[in-house]
Amino acid sequence: MLSGISSTAYVVRIFLRLLNALLRMQQSNLSTKIMGVLNVTPDSFSDGGAFLSIDAAVAHALHMQQDGADCIDIGGESTRPGSEPVSEEEELRRVIPVIKALRATLSIPLSVDTYKPAVAREALQAGASIINDVTGLSDQAMLAVAGNAKASVVIMHMKGKPKTMQESPVYKDIVTDIKDFFRERIAQAREAGVTDLILDPGIGFGKTLEHNHVILRRLREFTEFGFPILIGVSRKSFIGALTGGMPPSERLEGTIAASVIAAGNGASWVRVHDVQECKRALLISDAIHNA
Repeated sequence: MLSGISSTAYVVRIFLRLLNALLRMQQSNLSTKIMGVLNVTPDSFSDGGAFLSIDAAVAHALHMQQDGADCIDIGGESTRPGSEPVSEEEELRRVIPVIKALRATLSIPLSVDTYKPAVAREALQAGASIINDVTGLSDQAMLAVAGNAKASVVIMHMKGKPKTMQESPVYKDIVTDIKDFFRERIAQAREAGVTDLILDPGIGFGKTLEHNHVILRRLREFTEFGFPILIGVSRKSFIGALTGGMPPSERLEGTIAASVIAAGNGASWVRVHDVQECKRALLISDAIHNA
């Protein structure tokens, strides 16, 4: 017995409260959105080589859509620490056929994960509507592409380049420094006519383990700009470091924990490999936070 109420009745009451909260959340459209990761690369840190064929890529994207993804992010060049860049021609060869096939198949938006203006332009023409730029619109040509197409853009913060970004990154105050970066990039984007923005502080992109912790703890500070915040923690090395060196394939629980924390601290989007599992966890997290 619990204060005169049977344990069964207590559980039913809690379940009904949770169900009502879920219904209110769905009605008010407050759920955290999921960006599903689709890497058509041979060398991405977690799923490199798994979806190189168009058929495999389309099947996986369809699966993620069915699992609850709100957007699919297609990448043709690995940006893991230490990675080597690929040519524009090779990246186009990898992503454009996949985007065309997905646009004819999926009902959700497509994002192209690229920092190359020519790849972004052709991807938008092929059916993508979002540019996910790990260099945060640092290229004036990319600004022009996004502005001309009226595309949505993810501005991500990265210190350095993928090949060397994890070599002792230093900040005066990481949140303040990233906010200064966002302030500058937002102003440049607006001048170019790019107004539909999402901000990504770039977990693991030129950040130490402690830097990642600080960003997740203080994430809500980035909401001052009035744009949605995206967080990409999925299977990343900081999770491996905190779980005794677990490989990427065994970092699901850490991914869910970090994604739930990010959502509770202000993230509107999470970028993940494991859509169904993260969607289920975020459904509960969002319901509790928004009840």
